[in-house]
Order: sequence, then C-alpha cells, then structure tokens
Amino acid sequence: MKTSTKRTLLAAAISTACLFTAMPTYAEVTANASFTSNYIWRGLTQTTNDAAVQGGIDYAHESGFYAGTWASNVNYGADDIYSYEHDLYFGFSGESDQGIAYDVGYLYYNYDSEAEFDFAEVYGSVGMGGVSLTVSLLAHTEANEGEGQDFGFGKATYVSLDYGMPVLDGAELGFHVGYQQGDFAEAFNGVPDGYADYGISLSKDGFSFAVTGTDLDDTGADAYDNDAVKFTVSYGMDFEL
Repeated sequence: MKTSTKRTLLAAAISTACLFTAMPTYAEVTANASFTSNYIWRGLTQTTNDAAVQGGIDYAHESGFYAGTWASNVNYGADDIYSYEHDLYFGFSGESDQGIAYDVGYLYYNYDSEAEFDFAEVYGSVGMGGVSLTVSLLAHTEANEGEGQDFGFGKATYVSLDYGMPVLDGAELGFHVGYQQGDFAEAFNGVPDGYADYGISLSKDGFSFAVTGTDLDDTGADAYDNDAVKFTVSYGMDFEL
C-alpha cells in the first residue's frame, strides 16, 4: 500500500517502511494510476493471479489530515459476483520532533452491492529509521455472521512489520512480514484462521518487482495458489491536480 496515505498501501503488492514521508507545506490534490500483474493483498491474490488496473485521488493538508479514494478490479473465481473494490479513507499522519512517524485512520472497503460484504478497518502505524509497525482492526461490516462467528469491533486483526532502505541509484528495497487472524478474516479470504505473509520488493521510477508468499498449506487445485510464492511486476504514476 508508496507514501503515507492508505491508497498507496492498498495499491502496492506489499507495503514498505516508506509509508511515512514529509507532509506537504500546503493543501494538495493528487491522482494516481497503476498496472500490476497480480493484485496481492496481505499475501493473497485478489484477482485469481490475473492483472489489475488501479487508480485513485488523494487530498493532503499541511496539518497532517488526508483523505482519498482508490479502486481496482478484483476477481475471486469464475462463479463469484465480485468485480471491483472501491475504497474510501481518511486519517492523520505526521512526525514527532524525535523522528517518530505516525499515521492513524479509517478505511472502508466497498464491493459489488450483490456481495453484501463491505467492511471497514481502523488502523495505526508508527515508524522510525526505515522501520514501521502497522495494526489494522476490523471496525464494522455489512456481512452476516455465520454460526459461531464474531464480526464485532476488533475481532479481526492484521499486524505488519516493514523495513525500507535505499539501494543502488534511487532504488528502494523493502521487506515485509504480516499476520492476519479473526473470524471475519477467515470468512472474507476463504483461508484458515490465522496465517502469516511475507514479501520483498524492489522499486524505482514507478516500477516495482515483488516476491510474496504465505505460510498457508496447499489447499488443492484452485485459481488462487495462495500457498505458493508469487512474483509481481507493477508500474504506477502520480499526477498533481
């Protein structure tokens, strides 16, 4: 997910510790567009390992407040009713005098109305010296709970640790590890409750190459292969409006 906004956290194959950048000294509006060979979210393909076209608009103010919207095509199988993901988010980010960066906000995931599986998370990140720690909590969802399931506030969580460092000539190397758990995470992702994901990325001039994987066991022949290591290439552009 490139800068301090959640839009970029969603767009990237894996997030890196460059979540935190200097805040603008004025209000600004930017747009972004990207193409990726595979939309990976928390180690899992959101397009049955096919390509995705993505884009969004962001507003950022010198106070640290930001808001935006982002969209991507998705595909969870030949017989499902999902075709798009549309996200809305807002938050506040900044950096202390001691160099500790922070980011807190709210993120709403919107899908096809027939799916009835929209949900939202609240998140918080802290970072320093290229390292960042992010925690996301389920806030609410329109999905109905199954027997024995609990979709209440904070009953599904995702925790990730990221590290980014400059390498070569203007390139950035990123490392990521995360862990997701909870009844809602299991219901939405269709994977066993509680799994880890990891990744390495190399980015430069809008291009990014990522290698990602999970600790999931082989679930048999399907279109997801979320137990396998995945290789993703993407290209993104930002525009000032």
